[in-house]
Amino acid sequence: MLRMSLETIPSVLRRLSRVPRLCPRLCSFGPFSTVFNDRHFSCENCDGCVSGGFDSATSQIVLCQNNIRQQSHMNRVVAHELIHAFDHCRAHVDWFKNVKHLACSEIRAANLSGDCTLMNEIARFKFGLKAHHQTCVRDRAIRSILAVRKVSRETAEKAVDEVFDACFNDLEPFGRIPHNKTDAKRAYKDFLNRDRYNANL
Repeated sequence: MLRMSLETIPSVLRRLSRVPRLCPRLCSFGPFSTVFNDRHFSCENCDGCVSGGFDSATSQIVLCQNNIRQQSHMNRVVAHELIHAFDHCRAHVDWFKNVKHLACSEIRAANLSGDCTLMNEIARFKFGLKAHHQTCVRDRAIRSILAVRKVSRETAEKAVDEVFDACFNDLEPFGRIPHNKTDAKRAYKDFLNRDRYNANL
């Protein structure tokens, strides 16, 4: 399933192509042909309902094989964790000491990975009309913080609320929120053409 996720999702390919330039230590794998190195992805059995995680100490994405049963879920988890890897390289996130850094990365991951698409929310029996995407992103970011850090719900909510606007509007490396496959393909196409207009200057 991991190989299929990395081969078929344009947004994942886009993320993978951006990360090596930002953080060579994380992405020593070079071209896509060697991305399946055991060094960067680990499939393990996990406790609880956690689907994956990014280990900043080893620069490795951990996928919980016992909690991922569908390809679409695998795609979202890989995309979510790749956003954390991107943030780790770009923003030098202090994962363990600064809860606001963690909150920002969780907001970005929930916003950009497809966690809060309309279909996913309908499957969870959670949907609304006004600003529901923002509500979903906020709730999932708080849930993720509580799953990985021993902090109170109030502390997690406060951290998310303090950084929400800036982090929700940070759409790197996409430039848009990929609400569906069409948006993801457009974002990837924009990425491929990113230097087209500047090359003639």
